[in-house]
Amino acid sequence: MGWIVLGIIVLIALWAIAIYNGLVGSRNQAQTAWSQIDVQLKRRHDLIPNLVQVVKDAMGYEQETLTKVVQARNAAVAATGPAQAGPAEAALTQATRGLFGLVESYPQLKANDNVKQLQEELTATENKIAFARQFYNDSVNSYNTRRQSFPAVLAAQSLGFGAIELFNMPDTEREVPKVALR
Repeated sequence: MGWIVLGIIVLIALWAIAIYNGLVGSRNQAQTAWSQIDVQLKRRHDLIPNLVQVVKDAMGYEQETLTKVVQARNAAVAATGPAQAGPAEAALTQATRGLFGLVESYPQLKANDNVKQLQEELTATENKIAFARQFYNDSVNSYNTRRQSFPAVLAAQSLGFGAIELFNMPDTEREVPKVALR
C-alpha cells in the first residue's frame, strides 16, 4: 500500500513539474518574441532621424511634417511594453506615411538616392516588425491559453504566471487608407 501512495505522489509531482516547465517555456518564448519586436522598433527608430535629416537638408520648408515625425518617434522610443508601444508606433507610422507622401510630392527628393535607400530600409523594417508582431501575438496567445487551461489554471497565478498583453493594432491602423486619384 505504501508503494502505491508513493507512486501516486511521484506521478503528481512529475505532472506538476511538467505543467510548471511548460508555463515557463511559453512565457520565455513570449518574452523572446517581444525582444524581437523591440530590436526591429529600435532599428526603425534609428532610421527615421536619418530620413528626416536627408529630407530636411533637401528642403528647408515643410517643417510641420518633419516635426510630427520627430515627435512621434520620440513618443515611440519612450513607450514601454505592448500597451504603450502599440498606439505610439501607430502614430509614428502615420507620421512616416505623411513624410513619404511629402517625398512623393517633390521630384528632387524622390530622385535622391539617400532618400530612396532610407525609404527601402524603413519599408523592410516595417515588414520585419509586422512579422515579429505576429510571432509575438502567437506566442502570447499560446502562453495565455496554456495558463488558462486546466489543470495549469489551478496554480498558474499563484506561481507568478500572470497574463501577457497582446501587441494590438490601434483602431487608426485598421482604417482603410483613402486614395485620391487626380
